[in-house]
Amino acid sequence: MKSSKAMSEFKGSKCPICDRASDAKYRPFCSKRCADVDLARWLSGSYAIPDDEDEDGGDTTLPPAGDAIPERKS
Repeated sequence: MKSSKAMSEFKGSKCPICDRASDAKYRPFCSKRCADVDLARWLSGSYAIPDDEDEDGGDTTLPPAGDAIPERKS
């Protein structure tokens, strides 16, 4: 039977915080500490997902090059 240390580590899988071997109990992290560091980064906004709206709610994305905006007739 494999040792508990060997079973708790995934081959080729590394902790995204410190690059040590990950532990099955805290996967994908190596320890509770690294899991907590990651959670703190999400909660503080360090891992914010960018959006396509400016501060007043307008969409800042540009239309694709082939979709020209028709001109307004006066």
